[in-house]
Amino acid sequence: MKIEESNIVETNDYRVIIYPASRPFETKEAKAITEKLFDFLATWAAHGKPLSSSFKIEKNQFIIICVDEEKEMASGCSIDALGKVMREIDETYQLGLFDRMKASFIENGEVKTLKLQDFKSQLRNGELSADIQVFDFSKNTYLDFLSHFLLPLEKSWAASIK
Repeated sequence: MKIEESNIVETNDYRVIIYPASRPFETKEAKAITEKLFDFLATWAAHGKPLSSSFKIEKNQFIIICVDEEKEMASGCSIDALGKVMREIDETYQLGLFDRMKASFIENGEVKTLKLQDFKSQLRNGELSADIQVFDFSKNTYLDFLSHFLLPLEKSWAASIK
């Protein structure tokens, strides 16, 4: 299973776990993170049974982990093991992967991330364009990720900010 750009329409709705960084990865960071995740996912298992999984780095800032739970369910212990690896990555590179109080969006073709409070304030004050696209890190299935990870402001979770 791969989660890459493809013309193939996926019919399986894999479980997705999104780890949003607070900043873009440097080239050497992306390479090291890729190697660490390849190594981890090659041996990732639930109760001794291998998990069919993959990952991608989206927009050079978001780590997307994908698990085919039709073959084997990711258990609490396996999710904890993934969390441990992600915390190691986070601590090594100071990425803010576990900070959920932030918002990421695209403005003028560039990915930007703000503290959630600052994002809301700038949105209310008209400092952010209505033309921005907003990322939604709550997506937990692959099909939802494909269709709703990045949405125009008026169709996103941020549309309700007044």
